Amino acid sequence: MKDLFGKAILDYQTNNAPEDLITETSISEADEMRVAYLFRSYAEMPALEQKALQLATGKILDVGCGAGSHSLYLQNEKGLDVEAIDISAHAIEACKLRGIKQAQVLDVMNVENQKFDTIMLLMNGAGMCGRMQKLSAFLSQLKSLLNPNGQILLDSSDIIYMFDEDEDGGTRGEAELREAKWIDSEHEYYGELTFLIEYKGEKEAPFDWMYIDYNTLQNVAHANGLQCELILEGEHYDYLARLSL
Repeated sequence: MKDLFGKAILDYQTNNAPEDLITETSISEADEMRVAYLFRSYAEMPALEQKALQLATGKILDVGCGAGSHSLYLQNEKGLDVEAIDISAHAIEACKLRGIKQAQVLDVMNVENQKFDTIMLLMNGAGMCGRMQKLSAFLSQLKSLLNPNGQILLDSSDIIYMFDEDEDGGTRGEAELREAKWIDSEHEYYGELTFLIEYKGEKEAPFDWMYIDYNTLQNVAHANGLQCELILEGEHYDYLARLSL
């Protein structure tokens, strides 16, 4: 990967002529994303993220930390022990420049010999596993990193609303939508997307991402020996959940 997302973050941090990111998915058209949004303060964060930061305690692992805004708040405002990780080298460089004490380039699937009280996956972080068939192994890895009374805080969205138009242009009910969108295959889930990113005229290789509805998350969590609790629902089919042993 060209790490364009991380490059945009680092450009913004170093004032190196940052530009908007162009994002597109397999079910949505190209849209502009302001890099400045990734550097938002606690007051500028959505209620779901604020709630997650309020609930975060103990030793914390911030997975897919991006520009590090969540880690920075927990470290500086709450005085907590936070380790920020991301697969983007540019993003981690920006995190270090922002003053995050523990930040490293690392895939959460490769974290070992450590235990945490809180693991955070914000900004639809649970979707980083990419495909439904990988979710069980992903949650199993997170579970292995938890202390006995630890918690996993994650947010995601149910994107069923994006399929609310039938072939005749009418609107279908949610139950009908769900039946239609599970597809006639065990291997496809309506929340699975392909993401494309463009920055300063360069295009990133397409990559998988996933938005998980709460009921599906709950079922997979239970199958992996995790309790699942709905903490807060947002205004746009989004939610914050807590998983625990």
